Amino acid sequence: MSTSMGPRNAAMDVTRRPVLTSYDDYAGAQKAVDTLSDNGFPVQNVAIVGVDVRIVESVLGRLTWGRAAMSGMFTGAWFGTAIGLFVGLFSGTTGGLLPLVGLGLLYGAAFGIVWGLVSHAMTGGKRDFVSRQQLQASRYDVLCEQAVIGEARRILGLGGSWPPEPPGPTATAPTQSAIDEAVQKATDAVAETSDGLPPATA
Repeated sequence: MSTSMGPRNAAMDVTRRPVLTSYDDYAGAQKAVDTLSDNGFPVQNVAIVGVDVRIVESVLGRLTWGRAAMSGMFTGAWFGTAIGLFVGLFSGTTGGLLPLVGLGLLYGAAFGIVWGLVSHAMTGGKRDFVSRQQLQASRYDVLCEQAVIGEARRILGLGGSWPPEPPGPTATAPTQSAIDEAVQKATDAVAETSDGLPPATA
């Protein structure tokens, strides 16, 4: 089965597509694809690939018991409010929407505090800090299928065509006639030189 899936997976590998253009940030690559989409380009032939991706974790501060409880309270309050709002909108109760939302907020905040404290206790002091992680790349390549890359370059105003035109004329190998002519000239030159020299003696 792995043999039959090999060619299929290779064909689906978007990283093998040629590079259409590159940007220093993701916003630039996203804008380029959006421009292609706005002009009716088949964007399913395009992919954005981050090159040299790394994880950057910014430490925001020390995680104390109070901070863990506060973080859990806010998370639980938001979740409880959403649950109370959902139940109030789709239930047939006549008590009103606000009481359900209020109860959801209170119960959610209480549950969040407990959960935040328990989660902090379970770390065993091995991660007593708060941080934020994000992915960063050195550049973002916009890749495109070779069959439609020319149209994509035209839409983005990149100019030129695809594939690139071959370089200017280069030196080519001499033909057989040129070789024969050079050999003949060299032979004639040797003969003329020999005519001006005295005959060799024993």
